[in-house]
Amino acid sequence: MFNQSLILSLASKYHLAGSPRKDILSGLTVALALVPEAIAFAFVAHVEPLVGLYAAFFVGFITSVFGGRSGMISGATGAMAVVMVGLVVAHGAEYLFATIVLTGLIQVCAGLLRFGKFIRLVPYPVMLGFVNGLAIVIFLAQLGQFKSNDKSKIDAVSSEETGHSALDVVFSGGWLQGTEMVIMLALTLLTMAIIVLLPKLPNVGKLIPAPLASIIIVSVLAISFGLDTKSVGDLASVSGGLPTFHIPTVPFNLETLFIIIPFAFTLAGIGLVESLLTLTLIDEITDTKGNPNLECFGQGLANLVCGFFKAMGGCAMIGQSMINMESGGRGRLSGLTASIALLAFILFLSGLIEMIPLAALTGIMMMVVIGTFAWPSLKLLLKVPKEDALVVILVTVVTVIQDLAIAVLVGVIVSCLVYAWKSSRQIEVSGDDLEGPNNQTYLLQGNLFFASTSKFKEILNPSRYDADRVLLDASGVNLWDHSALEALDSQTTKFKEVGKTLGLTNVQPESMKIIQKAKNVYEINIVD
Repeated sequence: MFNQSLILSLASKYHLAGSPRKDILSGLTVALALVPEAIAFAFVAHVEPLVGLYAAFFVGFITSVFGGRSGMISGATGAMAVVMVGLVVAHGAEYLFATIVLTGLIQVCAGLLRFGKFIRLVPYPVMLGFVNGLAIVIFLAQLGQFKSNDKSKIDAVSSEETGHSALDVVFSGGWLQGTEMVIMLALTLLTMAIIVLLPKLPNVGKLIPAPLASIIIVSVLAISFGLDTKSVGDLASVSGGLPTFHIPTVPFNLETLFIIIPFAFTLAGIGLVESLLTLTLIDEITDTKGNPNLECFGQGLANLVCGFFKAMGGCAMIGQSMINMESGGRGRLSGLTASIALLAFILFLSGLIEMIPLAALTGIMMMVVIGTFAWPSLKLLLKVPKEDALVVILVTVVTVIQDLAIAVLVGVIVSCLVYAWKSSRQIEVSGDDLEGPNNQTYLLQGNLFFASTSKFKEILNPSRYDADRVLLDASGVNLWDHSALEALDSQTTKFKEVGKTLGLTNVQPESMKIIQKAKNVYEINIVD
């Protein structure tokens, strides 16, 4: 007989079920929201809707079991879909499946090599820009539901040609007219109102997550009154069978490898960036700690499996993860429930799911937008250093008009350049401790690296010092790189050329290691 306390202990350790009832109900809510998203992203990638739905199942299930963050929802995503479309159009879906296999292998290797830890290098202003930009992108994506079905599909399919700007949906036309638009708006607002008001009702709000209740209520109203409004079935059929094992039918040669490698690395990078940033965000919301390296492994394993089951792959989804959080889902059981429920929809309940009004799902996503956007950051922009404010705005704008991964990369680069510039201005030589007529000791402070060497050489010009022997007290300086060694070697040589001596004393241990490694290459005088 199994030990009940042992089972509960293991469940707690792996976050299988913080609250089973909340996790299951939250998972059902997420599954309903995943259906139109997966179909839409399949349209973007130029593949069949079931390819997106199967991806949502596999990625959601496997990352819930093997990933490093309980409560985070993964599935087919738009960020990866817009990269896939070029490959599918040029070479076909089979090359996509082969690429997803390679993408998974790359991500698994990233996890095994513990590359996930580098997410700590993403500055907080970049995180703010990521969150705000993604909230705007989610909002703009929902505007597509207020267009005719044909126009929505055209917008999705042509996203690659229009440069993948989330703003394209605003200017491409095709909006609903008259009664259709009024009903769509009314049902969307009703959904949002239910989500806001239901938790305030005593007892009732605790029985069922507000997003799930809103779907049920709005669906019953729309069906009972025969309202003329778009439903999930208007996008595409969600009916299908079990996914089957399939080896991609592509030539196994170097030519194929050279075709898929660029796409694989791009997809792997985008997937890991979005997943790890979402993991960090959920860490802050739940005040818990996920495992980024394990998440890299879980995402890679999921994509590896997707490639062998005709699925388009995916990564973490911030929108659905926020729905899960707001619905009370905290354990891995919520992600497992969502993926299994999604497969059940495909196999047995497609008819019922296709009847759900898109307005209900749109309303849920609109509430996600409100909850995701970092509203306090609007006030902070006027109070934080202008460089940080610039990074927040820059990452937000690039996320909206271009791509999430590019936006994060740009934000990190700009933040690094700002930090390097500020640090470069802090190097200084101060004090004048006369030890004798021909000896002077100065205190060297700051960080000596590539950006500060120019100022260092300017300050430490031999013509500025009268003593024959100049010592630099290096107890307050850090030597960071090769440029620092070159700068010290250069100035030592210049002092020597005019008959003077330059030396270092009180060198920090870490700096001494760098000097010792290069002692046969550079001339740097160390004085005991």
